[in-house]
Amino acid sequence: MPEKQQNKIDEIAQDTTESWRSLRIMGEMIQALDTLNGLERSCVSIFGSARLGEDTEAYSAARDTARLLGHAGFGIITGGGPGIMEAANRGACEADTESVGLHIFLPHEQECNPYVRTRCNFRYFFLRKFMFVKYSMAYVVMPGGMGTVDELSEAFVLAQTKRIPSMPIVLFESGYWKGLYDWIRKSMVSAGYIREEEVERLLVLCDTPEEVRDEIVRRIKPWPFCPFCAWQHLSRTSR
Repeated sequence: MPEKQQNKIDEIAQDTTESWRSLRIMGEMIQALDTLNGLERSCVSIFGSARLGEDTEAYSAARDTARLLGHAGFGIITGGGPGIMEAANRGACEADTESVGLHIFLPHEQECNPYVRTRCNFRYFFLRKFMFVKYSMAYVVMPGGMGTVDELSEAFVLAQTKRIPSMPIVLFESGYWKGLYDWIRKSMVSAGYIREEEVERLLVLCDTPEEVRDEIVRRIKPWPFCPFCAWQHLSRTSR
């Protein structure tokens, strides 16, 4: 009979009781909730590649998008790393709005960028995802890799299954995302795996920071932060 095996998910020794891991997960969650409950504005999450430099168009677009959303009354949440995340936090600082970084500890990855004003540290991706969903009223998905696609999919599924109210998921740069968008409509919708209405309700393609701002402002009122009140508004506007 094969030996029982488990994947190693953190540095805690395998012979340690799961109670210790559970307590650390609980502590990480409580610390993040206490920190983020202090936010004073409704927030928009901006995702994208950590590998893009300051000299790229995507970096400039993310920075401009965050600044425009900040001037419109929103706070900005990112993963706290370099690339697109740094650009978005930088734009948030320029607009003097909430600049949040949900920083994940990885074996070979980035430090937190210097434009984060409110920082939460995570060892576990599922807790980090929970905070993105709980405190974001909209997602802006810039060009990126599989981590970016993962965040996009998570938000789509939760809204699709009504675990959270529908939120606008903006795909920035149609030249990058249109292939995926068309494949979802032509393959998934035509096969009956998802409905056309779900795609139309949740996903929107934009090509300029101004379009992103206008789309989000149209659907969300940037009131002082209150997840319950904001989600009520999202529920009404998405019907």
